[in-house]
Amino acid sequence: MPVDELDTRILRLLLEQPRTSVREYARILGVARGTLQARLDRLERDGVITGTAPALSPAALGHPVLAFVHIEVTQGHLDEVGDALAAVPEIVEAFSITGGGDLLARVVARDNAHLEDVVQKLISMPGVVRTRTEVALRERVSHRMLPLVESIGRSARG
Repeated sequence: MPVDELDTRILRLLLEQPRTSVREYARILGVARGTLQARLDRLERDGVITGTAPALSPAALGHPVLAFVHIEVTQGHLDEVGDALAAVPEIVEAFSITGGGDLLARVVARDNAHLEDVVQKLISMPGVVRTRTEVALRERVSHRMLPLVESIGRSARG
C-alpha cells in the first residue's frame, strides 16, 4: 500500500521529533491516538519504519575514519564472504553491488593504520580476490530521509 498524505505527515514528524510520545504526535497531527497507532503499526508491518534505535556517531565512538571498500569475490563465494563480513565490527554496512566489485562495505576505523588492519583482515578472508579502498574526506550530505518523505508527500497530494 503506498503512503498517503497523513502517512507522510507522520513520517516527517517522526524524523523531526523522534523522542515524542504517540499521544503528543496524535495531538500535533490532529488525529485520534488509535488512528495514529494503527498507521504506525501498518508502516512498521510494511517495512517503511524499520527501527527506533538512536543514530550513533562512529567518530564520537573513537572511529573517525570512514572508508568504502570494494570487495571482489571468487565466483560462488558471495554468501560465504558476506557472512564473514558480519563478523568484522568495523564494517557498519555491506551491500552486493554491480560494477567494479561484488560487495561494497562501509568501514570505520580509529585511524589509517587501523583501517589498513581491517582491510588486511578482509583480504585474508577465504573467497576474497582483491579489495579497493576509498577514504571519505568529508561528509557532504548526511544520511537523510526527510527530503524523500517530503517529495512522496507532494506526490500523494497532487
